[in-house]
Amino acid sequence: MTSAPESLGQRLLANWARVHRWPLGKQLFSWAVGRMAPYTGTVGGVYTEVRPGFAQVELRDRQRVRNHLRSVHAVALVNLAEMTSGVALLTALPRGVRGIVSSLDIRYLKKARGTLTCSCTASAPDVIDTPRDHPVTAVIRDGAGDVVAECTVHWRLSPLDVS
Repeated sequence: MTSAPESLGQRLLANWARVHRWPLGKQLFSWAVGRMAPYTGTVGGVYTEVRPGFAQVELRDRQRVRNHLRSVHAVALVNLAEMTSGVALLTALPRGVRGIVSSLDIRYLKKARGTLTCSCTASAPDVIDTPRDHPVTAVIRDGAGDVVAECTVHWRLSPLDVS
């Protein structure tokens, strides 16, 4: 009897456990996630905490992610929320399930300046035997702890054998 292959979430957790304590280990992990999902890597977020069903990412405020109002660009914020929710959800999913973003709803509450921290707690449905939508919310805070944006990322979950 063969067991199901290791899930992407399990590989993420194993890689995080392996490298996050190394010097520059968090940056290495973040770079690797960016290689798996190349657009995600363009924003330059760094995972600072990963555990089953949870992820936290920091984004430094720098010229590359700013808009003409000298604050972090709206699209950089939504990218930050998506990358955070993705690792949080993937690490919560059981083997044999995949997910893809189907839509995003974001509320911008305050100009985003300074280093930002995005956090997301995600849980997976108990049974995923047919495709289904599953919302996950990521919250972005500034250095003072004020919420600058809240993003609900809608994931389409399905068994691996369903198109």
